[in-house]
Amino acid sequence: MNARALLVALLLAPAIPWSQARIDAAVGRFRAQDEVLYLWSGQQARKLFPGFEALAADIYWLRTVQYFGGQRVFAAGKSFELLRPLIDITTTLDPRLEIAYRYGAIFLSEPPPFGAGRPREGVEVLETGVRNLPRSWRLQQDLGFFYYLHLHDPGRAADILNRAADIPGAAYWLRTLAADLLSKGGDREHARRMWQQMYEQAEPGAIRENAKEHLRCLDSLDLADRLTQLAHGLAERTGHAPATLQQLRAAAAGRLPTVDAAGVPFSYDPEKGVVAIARDSPMWRPQD
Repeated sequence: MNARALLVALLLAPAIPWSQARIDAAVGRFRAQDEVLYLWSGQQARKLFPGFEALAADIYWLRTVQYFGGQRVFAAGKSFELLRPLIDITTTLDPRLEIAYRYGAIFLSEPPPFGAGRPREGVEVLETGVRNLPRSWRLQQDLGFFYYLHLHDPGRAADILNRAADIPGAAYWLRTLAADLLSKGGDREHARRMWQQMYEQAEPGAIRENAKEHLRCLDSLDLADRLTQLAHGLAERTGHAPATLQQLRAAAAGRLPTVDAAGVPFSYDPEKGVVAIARDSPMWRPQD
């Protein structure tokens, strides 16, 4: 935990009632969370906390995380309408709060039900972070990764990674990865390298867990491909693919599991001999 995070932990408990009282007094009867957040922009919030903008940003960031977690776990529709306004208020109050850009981009970009499913907004948040913190190579790195992983633009991603590589202290491998993207285009192995780097760099928390889940998804996709190859090989030898996933499992003879990284059985199309991650599995993601 860095010095600022420790200080925030010590200060937030007494500060939150004071800050909330000021917000409630300012908005009068509009005290429901949705109404409060729609009414206040970052610039308006700054006027409430002269001299305490950084502390107010930390409070708003806690509200952002609380809102995201509540929507993700409890809301039926999981619409996340207030997520972007909350992130914008937080980063306007404290433009140097790097965690808000990095986590906020993940919250916005991940597909439902894991996030808001708005990757362009996630990229916009990272672009704002890059403008406000131009010496942060990790923000530049994340921006390049998001262009590749979420917007599927390897050319733009490579340009951004090359810019990140020019920042003092940047990881040595950024320029190599940028060159690979330009020479080979998009593939699963590049995605694996990006998520692996995010996992290794991140401290325990949402960024690391999100990267870990994506790596597990990629492992599951690789396993599904191997099972599909097995089904196709059996079809070539016998004239037909296995009729069921159970038959395919028997043919694998214990060499390959027929469940994904979450333990959910794969879906199987016997007519095409294709194995895929089941849509009801937490490992499933939309495939563009």
